[in-house]
Amino acid sequence: MDDESTRRILDGTTWEEFCDTLKAAGAVVLGESSPESAFDRAEGFRYLSRLARAALETFVEDGDPRAPVLQRTAHETIKMGADNPDNHYQSAPIGGKYQYRITGTRGTVHYLGFGTQAGNYGATGTLNTTGYLDDSQLQLEPDGSFEILVSCEKRPGAGNWLPMLPESRTLVVRQTFLDKENETLADLRIERTDGPHLPRAVTPAQIDRGLIASGRFVVGCVRLFSQWAAGFAEQVNQLPRFEAEVATAAGGDPNIVYYHGYWKLAPDEALVIEVTPPECDYWNFQLNNHWMESLDYRYFKIWVNKQSARLRADGSVRVVVAHANPGVDNWIDTCGHDRGTMCWRWIRAVEHPQPRCRVMEVGELSDD
Repeated sequence: MDDESTRRILDGTTWEEFCDTLKAAGAVVLGESSPESAFDRAEGFRYLSRLARAALETFVEDGDPRAPVLQRTAHETIKMGADNPDNHYQSAPIGGKYQYRITGTRGTVHYLGFGTQAGNYGATGTLNTTGYLDDSQLQLEPDGSFEILVSCEKRPGAGNWLPMLPESRTLVVRQTFLDKENETLADLRIERTDGPHLPRAVTPAQIDRGLIASGRFVVGCVRLFSQWAAGFAEQVNQLPRFEAEVATAAGGDPNIVYYHGYWKLAPDEALVIEVTPPECDYWNFQLNNHWMESLDYRYFKIWVNKQSARLRADGSVRVVVAHANPGVDNWIDTCGHDRGTMCWRWIRAVEHPQPRCRVMEVGELSDD
C-alpha cells in the first residue's frame, strides 16, 4: 500500500481522483430530484464547498487517531443532515485499538452527550453509534470536573466509561443549549492514554488515504441527504416520524426521536404546526433548505425550542412558518426560500406526540 501510495502521490493520481470525485458530487446538485432554480443550485454548490472543507479538516488535517483533537466540523458555516442550531458539535478521530481519556468541566450547557461511531458517509454510507454516554450518566466531582475513559473494554475501577468497538473511528460530542446567551459550554480535552499522544509524520500513504476519504465523504454525504430530501418531498408540508433505525445508522443521537419533512409555500401561504409538548428534556423545531442545511440561525429566527417557544394556555404550542412576520407567536423565517426540509426533535421524552401540520392563507392567521 505504501509503495502504491507513493506512486499515486508522485504521478498526481491521488489529486486527480480527488478532483474527479468532487466533480461527480456536482451531478447530485444537478440531479432530477433537486430544485431547478438558480438560488437552490447556488446553495447546493456552496453546500459542496462546505462539505469539502469539513472533509479535509477531518481526514487530512486532523485524521490521526494517535493524536486526536476535538474540532468543529459542523457549525455556522458547515452544515449537514438538519444540523441543530442549538448544538455545539465537536468530533475527533479515534481508533478501536487505542485508549483515550476525555477530561473537562461540565459547564451549564443544558445537554451533553458523547458518542463513538463507526463508518462514515463516504466509506460505508452509515455512521453507526458504537457507544454512548450522556450527562444523566456522568459522574462529576464537586467542582464540576470529570474524566471519561474511552476504550473497547472497561478497565477495573473506571468510573465514567464510553465504549468503543474495534471498528470505531470517530468521537462525537453534542452540547445542546436551551439558552445560548446564559449557558456555558463544557470545557473538554481528549488525550491518548496507551501511548504517546503524538501524530505521525506526513507520509504519502496518509495523504493518499486522506484525500480519497475526503472526496468520498463529500459524494456520500450529498447523495445520502439528497435522497432523504427527495423522500420527504413525496409528502409535502407534513412532519412524519422518522424511522429510528435510519436515524441511528446516520449517526443520530439515540436519545432523540426525530420528525423530518419537506415544506413548500407560496408567497401568501403559511405552514402552521401544532402539538402539545410532552414531558421531555428538550425539544425544538427548525427550518432547513433543500440540502438539509439549517437556515442561517446567526441572523434569522429559523428555529424555536422548549425555552424560547411561547405556549398557549392549554400547554400546546403553535409554530408558524411564513415568508414575512405575520405578527404571531413562534414565527419561523423562511429567509427567502420557498421550499426546503424541516425537523422536529424530542429528547428523552416520556411520549412522542405527532405534530399536526396545515397550510393557511397568511391573512387567515390570528394570534390565538
